[in-house]
Amino acid sequence: MSELVVTEFMTLDGVAQAPGGPEEDPEGGFAYGGWQAPLMDAEAGAAVFEQAKGMDALLLGRRTYDIFAAYWPAAPAEMDFTRLLNRVPKYVATRTLKEPLDWQGAHVLDGGLAEGVADLKKRHDRVHVIGSLDLVRSLLAEQLVDRLNLWLYPVVLGSGKRVFEPGAAPSALRLTTSRTFPNGAVQLEYERTGEPTTGDMAALDRQ
Repeated sequence: MSELVVTEFMTLDGVAQAPGGPEEDPEGGFAYGGWQAPLMDAEAGAAVFEQAKGMDALLLGRRTYDIFAAYWPAAPAEMDFTRLLNRVPKYVATRTLKEPLDWQGAHVLDGGLAEGVADLKKRHDRVHVIGSLDLVRSLLAEQLVDRLNLWLYPVVLGSGKRVFEPGAAPSALRLTTSRTFPNGAVQLEYERTGEPTTGDMAALDRQ
């Protein structure tokens, strides 16, 4: 069964804006761009690649596509991510970019988001989304995410865009993988199981 897998890097207070660098996404005057870099370690980096290498297509938002396309085509060939990202088909969810794109193997996602994702899942078994926070929030709102891979870092920023903002569709999730890393990151992988259920804690106390 085809899956859409989202990987996000986030703080303890849920912020996922601009983890990679100061200029990645300064929207809203965000002052902490690059917050992830001091918390990365070799073991975590290897795990991120191990999870990513299972993709057979990559879906990106416009801002993340611009960052990736400016770096990866000319990145050192001996880097594992260079070979992976330059090899797989890439799709960009955008209303402003037009074909042809300047990164080999990259295409504009056809149609609306739901229709475009459905078409990708007919052609690819594992479609990955990396970063692309604005896109991810749209995917969550439309309940298009099958598997959610969250990297949780030991830092609180107090401001910035969060993964789960108002408008995210209510969802029940099942934890499938958890792992901790030397610099304090925790990787949590969830699969969506349906709608949330409710109960009564007082009734449980009476049992």
